Amino acid sequence: MRGRTKADPGTDRWSRNDWWGPVLQTPDPAALARFYAGLLDWEVLTDEPTWWVIGPGEGVCTLAFQKEEGYVRPVWPSAPGEQQMMMHLDFEVLDLAAAAAEAAERGAVLHDFQPQDDVRVFLDPDGHPFCLYLGKPPEEIA
Repeated sequence: MRGRTKADPGTDRWSRNDWWGPVLQTPDPAALARFYAGLLDWEVLTDEPTWWVIGPGEGVCTLAFQKEEGYVRPVWPSAPGEQQMMMHLDFEVLDLAAAAAEAAERGAVLHDFQPQDDVRVFLDPDGHPFCLYLGKPPEEIA
């Protein structure tokens, strides 16, 4: 993309200027950031009253949370006249049952509609859908 530089992977992450990641709207950025930081075992990088950012501790991908006073929970699957989901997050896991149990323990809600056997659709505490999907162990990847 014009206006961005492609950094050498050996460049210190804090010296890079090609950070990227989705931003979720939320009425409580601190709470939602803590939910995902705990679920993903990521660290908090920024904690301001209206803007929190978490990341994996390496690389330049982040997940950010922005305060939205008029936040309306999305509905999934889509329903006419209801707040539509704008995006969802996918997380690959190797043990779907264990990952699903942890998500539920941390406050996620398993959605009633589950479209695939190897995917679990959850709603985070603010209603954003996210999916846990079963990946292949490293030894099975060719």
